[in-house]
Amino acid sequence: MGKIKTIESPKEMPPDVQFLKDVEYGEGGGRPLKLDLYTPIKQSKPAPGLIFIHGGAWKGGNKDMYRPYAVRYAQRGYVVASISYRLSKEAPFPAAVEDAKCAVRWMRANADKHKVDPNHICVLGGSAGGHIAMMVGYSSDQKELEGSGGCPGVSSRVQAVVDIYGPCDLTLPGIRDADSVRQFLAGKTYDEAPDLYKKASPMFHLTKDDPPTLILHGTLDSLVPIGQSDALAERLKQAGVPCTYDRLEGWPHVMDLAEIVFKRCVFFIDRFLAENMPVPEPVTP
Repeated sequence: MGKIKTIESPKEMPPDVQFLKDVEYGEGGGRPLKLDLYTPIKQSKPAPGLIFIHGGAWKGGNKDMYRPYAVRYAQRGYVVASISYRLSKEAPFPAAVEDAKCAVRWMRANADKHKVDPNHICVLGGSAGGHIAMMVGYSSDQKELEGSGGCPGVSSRVQAVVDIYGPCDLTLPGIRDADSVRQFLAGKTYDEAPDLYKKASPMFHLTKDDPPTLILHGTLDSLVPIGQSDALAERLKQAGVPCTYDRLEGWPHVMDLAEIVFKRCVFFIDRFLAENMPVPEPVTP
């Protein structure tokens, strides 16, 4: 078997994409929160907005991680943000969720400036970023999770969620015992704070009016068991929320680092976005 080819982040920005680095979108814990913004150069109408949320077990990672996706979708006509947020060593749950919701409010509040369609915003993330994306998507009716980072009075509701191997239920054995989960939840164990673990689990916020969801997960994932996504897909079905689930046999965590899987994920994301928030017109390089 040959060596698996991995994806590479673009070293230079293509000429059809405008890149704005470290745009301040709010404040968290007394410091500025920043995102990178990728927009199509040739854009005549407001376009759907995509907000990518990086993974890293809530304690690491950075907004550059989603550049391969961000550049591609800006080229396809979307307005794309990749955000930073407070990591668990700086501030535990719900800080990261509050920051991501603030990013949604920022994009909606600045829709005219950046040519975003405020009625079509999607959050996308992998691993811990997938968890945060689901929390944003499913807890829009939870005012105590909004935070006070900026753009008050603007809705943080999104119209679609893409979850790439993210955990949806932190109360289950095998997830709740992980050091990263405990750190994310202020060092408390499940036995000490079962309600906190439940509050931090997207599964328990799901209702029938939540946004369409795309789930991408490999069956050999040893960090986030495939059973998490199996249960989420079933729960979405029961709630009547539109769901597409690509259960990819034989792939581990961070499977989309492999070019062949990245292309497959892009295929499913393309189709999902075309169904739920297509660009108003093609944008050619």
